Amino acid sequence: MDDGFALGVIDYQTVINALCKNGFVQAAEMFFSRVLKLGFLLDTHICTSLVLGNCRVGDLNEAFLVFEKMSKEDGCGANSVTYSVLIHGLCEDGRLDEAFWLKEEMNEKGCHPSTHTYTVLIKALCDVGSTDKAFGLLDEMVKKGCKPNIHTYTVLMDRLCREGRIEEANGMFRKMLDDGLVPATVTYNALINGYCKEGKVVSAFELLGVMERSNCKPNIRTFNELIQGLCKVNKPHKAMELLRRIVDTGLFPDEVTYNILVDGFSKAGQLDMAFRVFNSMNSLGLEPDGFTYTTLIDGLGKEGRPEQAHGILGLMVKKGIFPDEVTFTALIDGYCKTGKTANAFMLFERMVKNRCLTTPHAFNSCLDVLSKENKVNEQNTMFGMMLKYGLIPSVVTYTILIDGLCRAGDTIHSLNVLDLMKQANCLPNVYTYTVAINGLCQNGRVEEAENVLYKMSNSGVSPNDITYTVLLKAHIKAGQLDCAFEYLKTMVGNDFQLNNHVYCALLAGFVVSEKANGAGALSSACDLDAKSLLMGKNEDAWFSNYVFRAMEISHAIKLRDKIEECGAPIVDFYSFVVMGLCKVGRILEADNLMQDMLRIGLIPDKAVCSFIIEHFSREGKYDHCLEWMKLILEKGSVPSFASYCSVILGLLSEGKVEEARGLVSELLRHTDIEDRTAISPHIEFLGKEDEPYRCLELLKLIEERYDNERPII
Repeated sequence: MDDGFALGVIDYQTVINALCKNGFVQAAEMFFSRVLKLGFLLDTHICTSLVLGNCRVGDLNEAFLVFEKMSKEDGCGANSVTYSVLIHGLCEDGRLDEAFWLKEEMNEKGCHPSTHTYTVLIKALCDVGSTDKAFGLLDEMVKKGCKPNIHTYTVLMDRLCREGRIEEANGMFRKMLDDGLVPATVTYNALINGYCKEGKVVSAFELLGVMERSNCKPNIRTFNELIQGLCKVNKPHKAMELLRRIVDTGLFPDEVTYNILVDGFSKAGQLDMAFRVFNSMNSLGLEPDGFTYTTLIDGLGKEGRPEQAHGILGLMVKKGIFPDEVTFTALIDGYCKTGKTANAFMLFERMVKNRCLTTPHAFNSCLDVLSKENKVNEQNTMFGMMLKYGLIPSVVTYTILIDGLCRAGDTIHSLNVLDLMKQANCLPNVYTYTVAINGLCQNGRVEEAENVLYKMSNSGVSPNDITYTVLLKAHIKAGQLDCAFEYLKTMVGNDFQLNNHVYCALLAGFVVSEKANGAGALSSACDLDAKSLLMGKNEDAWFSNYVFRAMEISHAIKLRDKIEECGAPIVDFYSFVVMGLCKVGRILEADNLMQDMLRIGLIPDKAVCSFIIEHFSREGKYDHCLEWMKLILEKGSVPSFASYCSVILGLLSEGKVEEARGLVSELLRHTDIEDRTAISPHIEFLGKEDEPYRCLELLKLIEERYDNERPII
């Protein structure tokens, strides 16, 4: 060159590789032509870069043409990196069979797959849900002498977390540490996300403490996962407070953060706060997207405010964001829920006109409201329209039709729809059959319902706990307690966990039976007939107002013995009765029942213990709380995190600092946290009462910080 410096082949290789990595393949090829004119030879490094560039732009045909030229006798030859690049390109294109075939060819040509090659294939298998095959490939990888790296472990942990296999993911995390690998932020994020999806927010915060102690800095994704976890457990105000941590660490919330918060407050029914978060986005330079608007529309619809939801739709369109099928369906559902079917159908026609109907969801919303209004003819017309537009009815569609016919008392035609489904090759599922069985039971045709149960089993569809609960309740309603207990035995035999609906129906049956036999008197306030008691239309209110006020402890003892005779564990029944008694203020009797449980070696459910402890904590009876916590620990169980927080904060409020510190130490000891300072702040954060008013202050703070640190142009 003119200045006396001459570029070497490595310089040209670097430039070509950089262009290809960024997808500038044509520029790389032009530059490559100049390199050839200067007398440099074609080498494996340059050709591999061209293969990479073509894969990046999705031109696999061109990538294979370069690969074939490399593989010829007079070619420069492909190496392990070349094969890995092509395998990655095939995986990205969904061509896994070809990718694995190329791996085998790679072995035959003497190019051994590297850790990167295996990791690419493992990720591809995880992406399509073939987790077992991915672990099989991991075993092969280790046998071939390739050590998994951080990325390999992270990919597998992420997949396990997505499948809800959080303990297995945790085990893999420990194995990674044992192998001497240092987890990256993305690794922690995968595990934190897994805990949050399972609602195990405390464990997620414990992991955050470990992460910070290991000098691994959390990023905005970390906090977004935690915010979503708090929203999942219905603590959006805690999620808002967590924003302070984001600001304090120098990070700023992004669109994802705000979408999570808007969704969290909407689902919690706190739309005012959802709108405050939404309105603050613009001041931070963040633009709401289609998801943000659709979330608000859905929340308003569920709250019975479809007119306001329609206003949000108008604002969305004004902003240049075109509503999609999900948005329209959310609004239609909102109109349907408030009985404004005319508006729903007008919007539905707009969807038809705009040709944005690709799924049966909008039809299903309209069919559902017609079903609940017993408008069978209109329902049939809507179903015909659906077929006219070429949409294939789903199992949900047919299930709604059956439900509508059952509500109208037309059980014969509802059974005909079951046959129609089979003809249309849309096989009924357990919910479809259960709706039909419930319809027959509601119409007093229990024998026919049992025939449908028989057909259901013969069709290869197994009844679930809801199916059996429907039949069990139908027999109790008919005064046939013996038949109900036969179904109870069947449920136990099929390893179904008995739920509160079952216990509720049986307990009500005992109360009504005793009343009918004159063996026990119900209070005048609860003096209802069996039919009204067992309809179960609003079971939560029914529990509190009637059954648990009317029952005697003897009813519960008799039912406990019958449940035990059926082979079912009685600990859940005890928990059910204790919670029910607590709800109606019969705390002393509930406490006695729990003491009875402990005497016979049963450990009360953590939720029940927490309920009792928190109740006494609210009354300031901390000695009683501590006695209960001690009893639970002596039985080999650990009180819930909520119980500890409730008592710790109560003790602190009374100035009993040493006792509170003792409980914190005890909590940390039972959760196996080595560094207590890492989790203590999180305990304090999660234990504090929600303070909604502070959320507004926090939003203001974030806006101020953002304005102060925004670069001036």
